[in-house]
Amino acid sequence: MAEAGARGAERPIRVVLVDDQELVRTGFTMVLDAQPDIDVVGEAGDGGAALALLDVTRADVVLMDVRMPRMDGVAATRRICQGGDSGRPVPKVIILTTFDLDEYAFAALRAGASGFLLKDVPPAELVTAIHAVHSGDAVVAPSTTKRLLDRFVPHLDAPEPEGAERLAELTAREREVLVLVARGLSNGEIAAELVVSEATVKTHVGRILAKLGLRDRVQAVVLAYETGLVKSGHR
Repeated sequence: MAEAGARGAERPIRVVLVDDQELVRTGFTMVLDAQPDIDVVGEAGDGGAALALLDVTRADVVLMDVRMPRMDGVAATRRICQGGDSGRPVPKVIILTTFDLDEYAFAALRAGASGFLLKDVPPAELVTAIHAVHSGDAVVAPSTTKRLLDRFVPHLDAPEPEGAERLAELTAREREVLVLVARGLSNGEIAAELVVSEATVKTHVGRILAKLGLRDRVQAVVLAYETGLVKSGHR
């Protein structure tokens, strides 16, 4: 069994590229296919084509452009993260954007994306990001997510009552940890702030995600802002 598990762990990460510019897709494909543990298993030119492709192709990670004709990346991300009837694991979505702090990237984070990257990201960072999100981490550092939210949160509607009800499931310590996550602190920094071990922080973060039905830290940061637990510009 151990040997079978080792073989399973070596399975290449299956990536689908979604961008309306063929040249962009070609560039990313060249970078990713040069990696021994990443396979580009499909390409699509818009969100609708991506959904159709994912119906018949198993993927671990989707690199999704946001500004595309017919169906944009935000709508496609929302559909992907909601899951389907195939029974297959839902792929993680990394948003690709031309402009830092793009409002489309913000909308995509709210729709369920695990993070975003600029299209001119260095190849090594792109590969690292794919490995990170595949292993369950958020692609975007919480501090970057916080910066994004600080810009766009003032345009959000007022927090809704059900948001507070969701947070009521958390213990006082879990709420404290969530606030620190939303402030952009790493597990190590949170551990130092609370004078606990990093393992304890990881346990708290895991329980927060499970209780709130969230996929990763990025989604936790978004929720903290949406519910008003953390305000724009909070330090």
